[in-house]
Amino acid sequence: MSLMHPGELADRLRSGLLSFPVTHFDAELAFDEGRYREHLAWQASHGVAGLFAAGGTGEGFSLTPAEIDRVVRTAVDEVGGTVPVLAPATGGTASAVAQARAAQEAGADGVLLLPPYLTEAPQAGLVEHVSAVCAATDLGVIAYSRANAVYTDETVAVLAARNANLIGLKDGVGNVETMARVYAKVGERLIYIGGLPTAETFALPLLQLGVSTYSSALYNFLPEFALDFFAAVRAQDREAVYRRLNDFVIPYIDIRDRSRGYAVSIVKAGLTAVGRDGGRVRPPLKDLTAAEAEELSALIKRVS
Repeated sequence: MSLMHPGELADRLRSGLLSFPVTHFDAELAFDEGRYREHLAWQASHGVAGLFAAGGTGEGFSLTPAEIDRVVRTAVDEVGGTVPVLAPATGGTASAVAQARAAQEAGADGVLLLPPYLTEAPQAGLVEHVSAVCAATDLGVIAYSRANAVYTDETVAVLAARNANLIGLKDGVGNVETMARVYAKVGERLIYIGGLPTAETFALPLLQLGVSTYSSALYNFLPEFALDFFAAVRAQDREAVYRRLNDFVIPYIDIRDRSRGYAVSIVKAGLTAVGRDGGRVRPPLKDLTAAEAEELSALIKRVS
């Protein structure tokens, strides 16, 4: 069982770069535990501040509840105690509560609460949803603001006051006014995590709004590049940030944006390009074409 207090987890996460490891599948698209363990050990060896198991980049949306539990337990067993492991809580309130409890039983250090599946909800309903999950676990909880669960500044303030173990807000929207309002109202009570696709693109401007860290998909296959980029952001070294944006991040985004779902597919292709076999994505996602994979490989060689 994790002994990490929510406050300790918040301090660890805000101290450095975060990442969402991909979930490896075998030729039949079943969970490949061996390759996943190898990947986690490699990820943990580079000094990342937190790993989110079975998250978006980890194709958590395509995993069954039993598979999510297995992925989380594998991550805790492989790198727990070295790097904080956060588990997902997804779906409606009852499902999210069950997954938060399962995360604590598995020994995870925290929970990322993703938006409820499909249905829209008023802010008052979202308050009850998040509060139910927080009440179900002693772990630190991070609410992911995106899609059909975009939290207003008033809602975030209510949630922060009501739930001591709510430690953070992950922003997947990028609305400058909303983030300014949230930080003005709540301040350092929470940590703020950048969660837009290829978060490096937004990292420098969002730093001014209190978003002190972000989840890097690039860390999956270019950990040194991702950590150097993060250091440049933290140092507010504009020249270094924009040089790396031009050298790699923007051309990478150009490939990513050619098809829906490529934000995940391109990460697995990146792993394969660096010789670590990312494997295939599960439907409904599609893998990069052979030509796109070659283009990505050439791009990676420029910065490796």
